Amino acid sequence: MASILLVEDDAAIRSAVTRALSARGHVVTSEPTGMGGLQAAIDHRPDVVLLDLGLPDTDGLTVLSMLRAVSDVPVIVVTARDDGGAVVKALDAGADDYVIKPFDVAQVDARLRAVLRRASTEGPEPALTVGALVVDPAAREVVLGGRRIELSRKEFDLLHVLASNVGRVVSKRELLAEVWRQPYGGAERTVDVHLSWLRRKLGETAAEPRYLHSVRGVGVRLVDPDA
Repeated sequence: MASILLVEDDAAIRSAVTRALSARGHVVTSEPTGMGGLQAAIDHRPDVVLLDLGLPDTDGLTVLSMLRAVSDVPVIVVTARDDGGAVVKALDAGADDYVIKPFDVAQVDARLRAVLRRASTEGPEPALTVGALVVDPAAREVVLGGRRIELSRKEFDLLHVLASNVGRVVSKRELLAEVWRQPYGGAERTVDVHLSWLRRKLGETAAEPRYLHSVRGVGVRLVDPDA
């Protein structure tokens, strides 16, 4: 049994899928709009989200990008767009799987079970240690020299990406893609501002870096200052 959030604007489809999946033992809640679905995913933390792409208020891909910025919940995209391009965009935006309308609910149920199996075998990501800095993705906590550091969501995500690539220069374009879900570039000034805030909380500056070293024209590298 899984808790499922269905984001679908068609009332008939919403009702039919809810009944069919409930009959298979799942707990199903539903929302008819993208923004309502996003809020429900944040508030209720379902095991899986079934997300229609053709929503009345916001495009499903936009909802998916916004959801991925705040949650790793498995997402199965449900779409009538069978041109292939929409599916590729959805998978690139962070979808775990997809089904094409019209569909058999048994197929949806099988895909639900598959993404849940994958999620359960992955397990929590271990903490990352760089010198006296510890980044714990599971608890979303950062400890520096034994003292917990309070970070905003984006500051944590930024530090997590850098800690996952310790010693390697990560470009601002990569950071925009990983943290802000802007794979085709965007406002690099956003990265600079968040790096400035992050440095302040780590007790360093751009002029006197310890952990975060900027490489002019390339990106940022996280290093162990005591190595």
